[in-house]
This record gives sequence, C-alpha cells and structure tokens, in this order.
Amino acid sequence: MIITTKFIIEGMTCAGCSATVERRVVALSGVEKADVNLIAKTMSVRHDEDIVTAPEIIGAVQDAGYTATLVAPPSSDGSAPGFHHGPVLQKGEGMAVRLATSLLFTIPLFYIAMGHMFHWPLPDFVHQNPLTYGLLQFLLLVPVLVVNRVFFVRGFKTLWKRSPTMDSLIALGSSAAVVYGLYTLFAMSDSLFIGDPAKARDFAMTLYFESAAMILTLITLGHYLEDRAKSHTTDAISKLIRLRPDTATVERNGREELIPVEHIVIGDIVVVRPGQNIPVDGTVVEGFSTLDVSAITGESIPVEKKAGNQVYSATINLTGYLKLRADRVGNDTTLAKIIALVEEASVSKAPISRLADRISSYFVPAVILIALITAAVWLLLGYGTAFAVSSAITVLVISCPCALGLATPTAIMVGMGKGAQSGILVKSAEALEIAHAVNTVVLDKTGTVTAGKPVVTDVISVGELDDLELLALTASIEAPSEHPLSYAIVGEAKKSGLTITPVEKFTAHPGKGVEAVIRGKRYFAGGPMLMAEHGVDVSVLMPRLSELGMQGKIPFCIGSESGPLGIVGVADVIKSGSREAVSAFKALGMDVILLTGDNHYTARGIAAETGIDTVIPEMLPADKANYVKKLKSSGKTIAMVGDGINDAPALVCADVGIAIGAGTDIAIDSAGIVLMHSDLMDAVGALRLGKAVIRNIRQNLFWAFIYNVLGIPIAAGVFYGAFGLTLNPMIAAGAMSLSSISVVLNALRLNLFKKEG
Repeated sequence: MIITTKFIIEGMTCAGCSATVERRVVALSGVEKADVNLIAKTMSVRHDEDIVTAPEIIGAVQDAGYTATLVAPPSSDGSAPGFHHGPVLQKGEGMAVRLATSLLFTIPLFYIAMGHMFHWPLPDFVHQNPLTYGLLQFLLLVPVLVVNRVFFVRGFKTLWKRSPTMDSLIALGSSAAVVYGLYTLFAMSDSLFIGDPAKARDFAMTLYFESAAMILTLITLGHYLEDRAKSHTTDAISKLIRLRPDTATVERNGREELIPVEHIVIGDIVVVRPGQNIPVDGTVVEGFSTLDVSAITGESIPVEKKAGNQVYSATINLTGYLKLRADRVGNDTTLAKIIALVEEASVSKAPISRLADRISSYFVPAVILIALITAAVWLLLGYGTAFAVSSAITVLVISCPCALGLATPTAIMVGMGKGAQSGILVKSAEALEIAHAVNTVVLDKTGTVTAGKPVVTDVISVGELDDLELLALTASIEAPSEHPLSYAIVGEAKKSGLTITPVEKFTAHPGKGVEAVIRGKRYFAGGPMLMAEHGVDVSVLMPRLSELGMQGKIPFCIGSESGPLGIVGVADVIKSGSREAVSAFKALGMDVILLTGDNHYTARGIAAETGIDTVIPEMLPADKANYVKKLKSSGKTIAMVGDGINDAPALVCADVGIAIGAGTDIAIDSAGIVLMHSDLMDAVGALRLGKAVIRNIRQNLFWAFIYNVLGIPIAAGVFYGAFGLTLNPMIAAGAMSLSSISVVLNALRLNLFKKEG
C-alpha cells in the first residue's frame, strides 16, 4: 500500500545535505518520492510500505551521515497534528553554547596571533619564544575544535561516503589549517633545536591556528543567526498553533469537567466562556455571542453566533456564553487541516528549487577539486607552502553553498506562512510557482463570481397594489412551494417585515409557475405561458420582462383572474469584490473568461456587470474541463477558480486550481490553492503571492550564484598577480556566513506582502 511518511532530519546544513538525503532515500526500492525541507528539517516520503518500511528509510538516512526520527502518526484519540518546526528551535540553545565557547577562546587566540601586526601589548614570554607563541595558540584552538567537532564528524563521514557537503568543505579547510599549523610547530621546534631562532620566528608567522578557529567560530555564528532568522519563517503557523487551547470544559454526567483538548470526542457538549478559544469545530446548541474569526477567514469584523450556527476551531469567543456540540475533533478540525496543509506544502518543492539541489550535488566536489588545483598551481609557481595552503583553505571556506540551499525553502516557507495568515492556503510549492506564470484566469459563475444564493432584485407593480403589497402577495403565493427561487421571495418578504397570508388552495405547475387561492381570490405567479393559459393578458409587462431577462434575471409575472399585477425579479447577484477582482486580474495582464452552465442571457448579464470580456454559457462539467484543456493546448497558463462539484474536473485540468473555501470538499480537494473565505479578491492575492515568492527566490538564487562566481576566483588568487587581490580564510568565513544570513533576511521581506497589492 502506498503511504506518505514524515520524518525529522537532523544534521543538515546545506542544499548538498538535503540533496544527499533525497538521493539515498529515493534509491530505495519501493520509494516513489522524497522531499526534504532544509528549513523545517523534515522529510516527506511517498513509498510502498509492503516493499520498504520506515526503519529502512531511517537506516538509509543514517547511512548518508544524518539522523532521522519518525514523526509520530496521529493518535487514536484524534489529537491534532503539530507543525514540526521544533528541530530548528530546539537547536538554538546548543548552538548558543557552542558559539559562546568558541568566542571565549577565539578572541584571545586572535589577539595573540594578530597582536604583532597591530602593535597590541602582549606578554614578554609570548614574544621571546616563538614555540611558546605557537603552542599557546594551539592550546586556545583545541576547545574550539572540540565544541565544533560536529563539522568534522559529519563532514568527513559524508566525504567518505562520496557525498560531500558544506560540512565537508569546512572540515577540509579547518583541518588543512590545523595540520599545516602542527607541521609548522614541529618545524619551529626543529629550528630552535639546531640553534636557528630567526628561522623559527619566520615559521611562527605562517601559523594558521587563528584561521581555523575563526572559520569555525564565524560559521557557527552564521548558523546561529540563520537559526534565529529561520525561526521567523514559521511564525505564521506558530501563531495558528497557539490558537488551539490545551484544555477545554465539557459537560459530562451533568457536570462540567476540564479535560485536555485531545480527549474531546464527537458529540461532547463543550462550554466556551468569553475570551476563550473555540477548541473544536461544532454547532452551537445554547447561547449567543460574537466571535473573532480572523484567524480562519481573515475577516476582521466579529461574527454573531447563536443556536444552530457552525463554529470553528481557532476562533475566539468575544462576549457571550456558548455551549456547542463537537462535530469535528483532532485532525479533522479546520485548524488542524490548515496546519497540516501548510506543513505538507512547505515540505514540497517547487521545480525551481530542484535546480539548486542539482547544482549543489555537483558543486561541492567541484570546489574540492578547485581547491586542490589552486594549491598545486601556487606551489608550482613557487609561492611557498603557506600561501598555497591559505589559498586552498579560502576556496574551500568561501564556496560553502549555504546561501544556495537556503534560497528557495526560506522564501517558500515565509510565503506560505504569510498566505495562511491571509486566508490563502497553498497546497504545494509547485502550485505557488505555477501561479506566478498564470496569464489566463477562468472563472466559474455561481458561488465564485456570484453569491450562489438567489435574492429578490426587482419588484414592479402595475396594478392597484404598491411594491410592498405586491411582494407580500407574491411571498404568500410562493410560500407553499419548494422551488429554490420561492425561498428567496419568502425570505425577502420576511426581512422586510411583511405578513405572509396562508393560502386556501395551492397548485404547482412544473416548469410554468404556481397558483393559489387567498381570501377566495385566485392568484398566479410564474411565466407568460401560465398567465396565457389562465387568460391573464401580460402584454403590458412584456417590455419589462424582456429587459429583466437581458440582465440575466428571472422574472415572475404576478396576476389574478382580473388581470396582471406586476413583476418580481430574482437573480443570483454579483458578490462583493467580484468587479474589483476582474479589474485586478486585467491589471496583472491576465485574460479573464467566464464559464457557466447558465443560459446566454444570464451569462452575458453577469459578464457585462463584472467587466468580463469572454463568456461561454451553457457549459456542463465535462465541457468546462475540455475548454480548459483547449486553452492549455494553445500555450496559455491557466488558473481555474471555482467552488462546486461541477468545477472539480476543470480545477484538476487547469495548471493551477483555486477553490473558494466556502465551496464543496470535492472542489477543495481538486485544487492546488484554497481560499478560506468566498472573496474573489483573494484569488488575485494568491496569484500576487506566487509572483512575490518566485521573484524573491530568483533574487536569492542570483545573489547566491553571483557570490560564488565572484568569490571563488578571488579566493583562488586569480587576481593576485595583476592586482594583488586575495582573501584571508577568516574573511572568507565571515563573507560566507553573511551571504547565508542575507538570503534568509531577504526571504523574510515576504512578511511585508499584502494580498491587496
């Protein structure tokens, strides 16, 4: 059976690490796909559990030089899943200790090693004996090597397994500096033994112990700052998680009990007092209150809730006392689904990120080769061992592909978190990348552009009744009917405070209308055909009937045996924001097309009212899907926006499907992007988000590539002969760390994204 299993991966530091883990896992028989998220430290594996098991996958990860922990499956009591950003946060404390220890010994080491260059005061014994000078540096270096031994353990392990990573470059660079320094110590000792203190002092000037310490310390500092910055990439999800209370009050056996949220079961009566968060999805059975629903829908205005209304987890009870019946608990709640959806999307990879992974897999071996060539060339040119070793170390250190590995996942995680905060849920990174390239938007009508709920739009009286009296009469005639449009008329009359009179006799004429007797008089409501059959002359109504029809409205003729009384028009009205959304799509350079199953007149009326230029009426679900396929075959990149079951085929066929959150589960399951509330402007926001994220990724990749393209030649000494330009290993380490931090900070700029543009 094909399943998806999630793991927490420890030990990854760069894109080369994540690529190595993916390659090892995908190589296992029975694994279809593996996605590793460098930022969240997670891996999602789609595999056949009958062929390869979770322990075997963990073994493959360990064989690659990393550790893997199986994420616990959802518990049987239905507890909600967590968002697994824990490894990044937990790592911070240990990293801080490493950094503090490194700084404690590196600062005096640097002072001693570089003091003579800056004429800093140093103890006499340091000056007088070059061997003491070297040994003191080595003793200060040892604690730095010990606390940062993880670089050497992981680096040489992955190098031995022929999958070198960033840690391999750091380990090689630092080790080269240490080994050369030890060689220099022995050379100094030998010089002193043969009575040549001048030569010993010359050797002392070629020690690189401070470089090794600074490399490890600066890279640890970079990782520490990265972790601090990366923790902000999950802020949006963390805020959602914190909205789920740990405990809840339920009524059991006639009394209230405070229990963990995980122990609530379907059917429990949950008591929620003012200021408390709703712990489950449920139905209000008692009480009245206003709720802050902004975390789920993005709506800032509180919503009133009373008996019979639905409430959702993560919303906040503001004013009243509520009792609600738990309908969905644990993993089935709205909040849990949002968290799981965003987590799954964050682990997925956009096609653009795979480019960075492929480059990283070849990049590290190439850098090692360049470092060896650099050392060999300078030795052959006669520049001495110290200069050759320094140049090789600098190449290894400055080439670490941290920035390259962080470029894509940081932007995707921040973008998706920001989208979740704004009520835009992106199911995969691929959907986000495609969204940025969309040039044609196809819209469903009912429930997407329109409210999906008919309302009375026109009341036109031509007889002795005024408009309100005509509406009251029509509602009385239609009240016994079960036709959906009848509910709109009756609802409008009740909203206006009108009295609905009981009928004495009611007859429905399918496809034509209804008739009823009220206070002994027969009335009719329906189309011209029904009126003609009962001898009611509606010629006076025909101009208005035609006008309403051209506007896409459904007109009801109202008449009695004595003649016509007027018209009541009903229509599915344009939703608030639909016109603005169409204008916004066009402003982004996109073609907008309306697909609907309605007739030509209704479709044209809606299109004209919203500013849509292309409208295709009378479309069945299969017709919509085929039309989308036709558009795709013509080279267009399609976003399909819909909410109903009939939209599902087209949502799947489109390059990216966008489901209105208030729609059916089938539509939501078929889409790549889900809008949490029924506002078409959020579809615009989703496409803008895609553009913003991909633009940010391209910026990150550009600077990461440029950094390495420019840094490696300078580090190798290509410009040394002509311009005297070269780099010290310490400067290279600082620059490498700074490049990674800058990429993360650039990704965090996405927190400034506003869906309104």
